[in-house]
Amino acid sequence: MCGIFFSLSQEGYVSPSDTVLACLERRGPDHVKVLRRVIAGKAFRSAEGLVQPSPKYLTFVSTVLCLRGHCVVPQPLVDDFSDSLLCWNGEAWRVNNEPVHGNDAEVVFRMLLQATQNSSRDVLTEDSKEKTLERVVRVISSISGPYAFVFYDAVHQRLYYGRDILGRRSLVHRKRADGTHIISSVCDSTVPEIWPEVEADGLYMLPLGINIKINIAAPAYDEIRNIEAGSPAIGRIPWSSRDMVSNLSHVLQSPFPPLNKSLRDQKQHPALSLNSLGVFRLAQELSQSLSHRVKEVPVHLLIALPDSSPKKPVTLAILFSGGLDCTVLARLVHDLLPAEQSIDLLNVAFENPRVVAAGKNISGPNSESKSAACSPYSLCPDRNTGLISHEELRRVCPGRTWRFVSIDIPYTETLDHRAQVKSLIRPHDTEMDISIAYALYFAARGSGTVREHTTGEVSPYTTSARILLSGLGADELFAGYTRHATAFSHRGYPGLLDELELDFSRLGKRNLGRDDRVISHWGREVRYPYLDERLVSWALECPVWEKCGFGNLAAFVEANVPALEPGKKLLRLLAWELGMSGVATEKKRAIQFGARTAKMERGKTKGTQVID
Repeated sequence: MCGIFFSLSQEGYVSPSDTVLACLERRGPDHVKVLRRVIAGKAFRSAEGLVQPSPKYLTFVSTVLCLRGHCVVPQPLVDDFSDSLLCWNGEAWRVNNEPVHGNDAEVVFRMLLQATQNSSRDVLTEDSKEKTLERVVRVISSISGPYAFVFYDAVHQRLYYGRDILGRRSLVHRKRADGTHIISSVCDSTVPEIWPEVEADGLYMLPLGINIKINIAAPAYDEIRNIEAGSPAIGRIPWSSRDMVSNLSHVLQSPFPPLNKSLRDQKQHPALSLNSLGVFRLAQELSQSLSHRVKEVPVHLLIALPDSSPKKPVTLAILFSGGLDCTVLARLVHDLLPAEQSIDLLNVAFENPRVVAAGKNISGPNSESKSAACSPYSLCPDRNTGLISHEELRRVCPGRTWRFVSIDIPYTETLDHRAQVKSLIRPHDTEMDISIAYALYFAARGSGTVREHTTGEVSPYTTSARILLSGLGADELFAGYTRHATAFSHRGYPGLLDELELDFSRLGKRNLGRDDRVISHWGREVRYPYLDERLVSWALECPVWEKCGFGNLAAFVEANVPALEPGKKLLRLLAWELGMSGVATEKKRAIQFGARTAKMERGKTKGTQVID
């Protein structure tokens, strides 16, 4: 995980504001480096005669959170020979389908240098530049994993930048009135202008030289765009589906196939069961995804615990509501990591004044005494579900320390951090955005209390883990939202498939950049095992009736297995097979309702309402 800042100006070097730099350093506390370059414009002839362009001033800033390899690798990475450089914020788990071991930034940089280097006999012709672009496109297409990056090709004076196809890492941009172009991992809250997110829709290229004509797609529409001499314009090389043919000269190859929308007579749809092949395949794919994300973590770079702490540092924590998605991850991680390695389960609960007030107004025998004795945090559904699932993990996976971290947030503390959270989620700005962000922000901080099972003693605790696992993505792949059930009830499988296709298509355009900015503020990195490219591809190729139980409600009931909810039934069967019978029957609940961050002041507030 890293923080990125880049600026291009003809008015001089533009550095990040103190506010932006502070946020970048929180994202990458291990190292910070600033590099500056100047490109002297070459004179060219126009109708008015010989024109001498102003020099272009480039500023690159990278901060580093080291999570790969055995030592901190400073960024920006610089090639001494060509002076090309890379700011990389990502995790390349595989390149050309081969696992990447060690520091992935160095691997990606070497590939980009090979793609952009010219032999001593090469001349910078239009044809050679086209071939260089083609090689860069192949490099980016070959990367599996989350990323955002800025790469300066000094040989051809081009700037490349972009995000992975699912938008799992943040990158925002802004163009000032004086023409200065800024790209950053975070917005600058000290300026009123909107910082749009760089769309996760392709590879962006900004030519810094002149007389360049490249056949690529424009940023907002797919058509050939010529980049005029002396007036650099941003072009986009779009993603193209794996099974589609494009008429553009350059496209990024999507790692994903189209959603399998094939249908047959519903009477021929076999009911999902513990013996279904999909249960085995899901366990296989999810375990492989987790293996990349939880192994080879550099222990010596963990967040330091106080000298007085008796607890051993941990490398991994899970954003833990106790629900199906995150608990299945915890159960499978148990099979991958040594038993002596503790795992932290971060469970957040909020004091919601509206819910507390409603509890006090409940009529009935002894309601006043019950309300007084009831903690506002015990009113949060995710706290109760989390404790139950924690006990089930302890029962099914004995011999490991599952540390349940109760993160209790008083309403006054929520208000104290509101301005910071509001700044981090920009350009998102709705009540739903901030209610979800509150839960992720405080959970990622990782500070709460733990209870010793032997003595019952409660003590303050902050996780040392820099890596957090999230269950996001399971609902979109395996039909876990209420709207999926609604779509099926109205239009059957065709309606359900349309809803699933829409959900997946919006993943890269929705909230992962927002979540990255909020979570990374604490110097931790969130990883999404359900969004691994191989797992996603397999899930997209599966027929819909092999992922969920809609349409098979009257199917046979297996011995000792209750009737499971149809949403995410494949995942529920896997939980049951892994011994997690309680988790298998757990109902879906949105994070803002489970942690009680939604509608803290007014019950009638809509999620789409813009925050103050």
